[in-house]
Amino acid sequence: VHALTYRMFLVHLLGFVTSVPYPNSRLPLAGNGSSSTNNISNSLPPTVGPLRVEVSDLMYLEQIRQELLLVDRGHYKPPQCLSVQKVAVIIPYRHREQHLKYWLYYLHPILQRQQLEYGVYVIEQDGEDTFNRAKLLNVGYAEALNDYNYDCFVFSDVDIIPMDDRNTYRCHDQPRHLAVALDKFGFRLPYNQIFGGISAMSKDQYLKINGFPNNYWGWGGEDDDISNRLSIRGMSISRPNVLIGKCKMIHHERDKLNPPNPQRFEKIAHTRETMDTDGINSLTYNVVKVEKDQLFTKITVDIGKP
Repeated sequence: VHALTYRMFLVHLLGFVTSVPYPNSRLPLAGNGSSSTNNISNSLPPTVGPLRVEVSDLMYLEQIRQELLLVDRGHYKPPQCLSVQKVAVIIPYRHREQHLKYWLYYLHPILQRQQLEYGVYVIEQDGEDTFNRAKLLNVGYAEALNDYNYDCFVFSDVDIIPMDDRNTYRCHDQPRHLAVALDKFGFRLPYNQIFGGISAMSKDQYLKINGFPNNYWGWGGEDDDISNRLSIRGMSISRPNVLIGKCKMIHHERDKLNPPNPQRFEKIAHTRETMDTDGINSLTYNVVKVEKDQLFTKITVDIGKP
């Protein structure tokens, strides 16, 4: 208790800590004016600012489970405050077991320090056909709503880790792009319309654009199609600043089952004509298996073929 009190004293005194050697630090839970109500809603969340993200050592699920005892089947609710938003974090997935372990290790403590009520849904594409990220995200939206009454949805690649816990995983008045400054791009925004990596949308925002396209098989294009949809519906992309929006991308070799989509540029050029008929309203899939781990819910789905 004394160690935690002293740590919080340093956080409030310095404003932030330059690095956290172990991300699962159990900081005291407090309310937050932007994400909670009740008599503690005016105090600051116990975020620490910039984080050190290291991915050199192997991770083990049991090790992570022991550090995250308050998480139940991927769902967490702050014990001492009421979150304004209920956030579903949706991860499209296949053959990335070690990346998922890194994600769970870093993100659960970050989300808890942000005082979020949240659930983690890993949506795994069954079989060995070409990967379809956007369709898996649509599946995640539908399955998360079947499970709980979420009103905010964060769509995250499994290999991107935020490097500052002030980059809050919640929804705003406009759709939110969270992976602003990747190390892969020299911590700069590649172009203004980018909406890939990690993004957040409210239920209303998501439905306004008919969700995501289902017909982008292979790598590339779907995030630009989503950006087009937002613009067509009169919405703009909001972002944290570049310092808070820094993220690390875990290195990996090109997935042979996720080759560049040769049709992506043609499809992007026709978003306006296709968005009303290609999206959440045309989504079809079959659930193959549901696994309830302490740290996440994994839903394996058959989404068809190109």
